[in-house]
Amino acid sequence: MEKIDIKSCTLTELRTVTAEMGLPNFRAGQIYSWLHGKRVSTFAEMSDLSASLRSQLDEKFYINTVCIKKKLVSAIDGTVKYLYELRDGNCVEAVLMHYHHGTSLCISSQVGCRMGCKFCASTLAGCVRNLTASEMLDEVYTAQADSGERVDGVVMMGIGEPLDNFEQVMKFLEILSSPEGLNLSLRHVSLSTCGLVDQIRELARRKLQLTLSVSLHAPNDEIRSQSMPINRKYNVEQLLEACRDYFATTGRRISFEYALIAGVNDSPENAAELASRLKGMGAHVNLIPVNPVEETGYRRGDRAAIERFRDRLEQLGVNATIRRELGSDISAACGQLRRQDAAEQENGNVG
Repeated sequence: MEKIDIKSCTLTELRTVTAEMGLPNFRAGQIYSWLHGKRVSTFAEMSDLSASLRSQLDEKFYINTVCIKKKLVSAIDGTVKYLYELRDGNCVEAVLMHYHHGTSLCISSQVGCRMGCKFCASTLAGCVRNLTASEMLDEVYTAQADSGERVDGVVMMGIGEPLDNFEQVMKFLEILSSPEGLNLSLRHVSLSTCGLVDQIRELARRKLQLTLSVSLHAPNDEIRSQSMPINRKYNVEQLLEACRDYFATTGRRISFEYALIAGVNDSPENAAELASRLKGMGAHVNLIPVNPVEETGYRRGDRAAIERFRDRLEQLGVNATIRRELGSDISAACGQLRRQDAAEQENGNVG
């Protein structure tokens, strides 16, 4: 019999499972607290459970863990990049970032990505599989244990498209915010999507109060479709309509991510068109100097060009900031460390 991933069970699911085992209702809370409060890695550590119950749990379930395969620390700003190895040998990344308001962790939601955005290193090898809720939780738990710091905010902007792994991400968020676990308010969680309109609408219905970040990266369909295949399914107007409805339903302002690619989407005319599309939405635009990815040939403009784009947006009434770049000396951009490790493994195997 294949064992069940117990750490991916919500408290409601755990109560159902333990009831089916004939256990009293309070046992679910005890087990849940051991998993997400004390964060044990074995059933043997659950000292207030009988030896026979621990053995019974061990026969039916497993407790997921991840290990740190590589860790890079920026000499510039203290940003920490983790390469985690999962139970099946696959690897994902997380980045621990320090801000004046606290510590944030950028986590992955998939092994690879199938969205195909041309400026992103994460998608070059496609998607291997979705992460489970427990694997996403362990990205957070492991970073906390290693750093000795509490993670004050979670950014779902690492490898993968979170809304392409919708159900596991929803379970992750429920457990993450649980009072019996890390008890992290979803107001301190930012979820980034390339624009899966149907899932954005479902997310709006759930009214989770997280911050939705939409990877827009272009003011029109012609430019966006060149670098983001998802735009051929959901065009810019469909995406922005869903974003307006999301804001109306949740009251949560949306942040639009905009990676500036020299000569592609960074002209004053592009800024004006973007402003006209976002006007009246109360939106915030996060301008990102594009990360050079060898396979794409995309390059970033100089700082002055980026600042001119920001200034133009603000002149037209759209709030915009330039993302602070962290960990530039440790390949902190999404997908880079995983690809480097894979290349090293391949070269090692060949040699």
